[in-house]
Amino acid sequence: MFGLLLALLILDGILLSVIILLQAGKGDGLAAMGASGGTIADGVMGGRQAATFLSRATWTCGGLFLFLALVLSVISSAARTSDSILQQEFSQQGPPQPLIPEATPPAGVTTPPVTGQGTTTTTTNQ
Repeated sequence: MFGLLLALLILDGILLSVIILLQAGKGDGLAAMGASGGTIADGVMGGRQAATFLSRATWTCGGLFLFLALVLSVISSAARTSDSILQQEFSQQGPPQPLIPEATPPAGVTTPPVTGQGTTTTTTNQ
């Protein structure tokens, strides 16, 4: 399905490019390549009808191109997971670790209990 839509998008892009190049611009562009001074489109369809036909074909191909691009974008994004790299990283780490690890004394060393010694009090003389 994706390959078929991609091929249609490429063919539509090529057709759109050709139609745009056939249109007459201010300098008549590639549309003025007729041998007898007139354009090929003038000889086949007449001047104004060709401009109308090419304008409608341009709008149709342009709309189809945008629609196919949008559909292909939705199809390609649906196949991916929506997890970000940060979400994957945090889900692999497990429970959060404390910022400051608790200090554990080495084996065989005991720490004395903390008492109120060493505190100072200040007195003021009046």
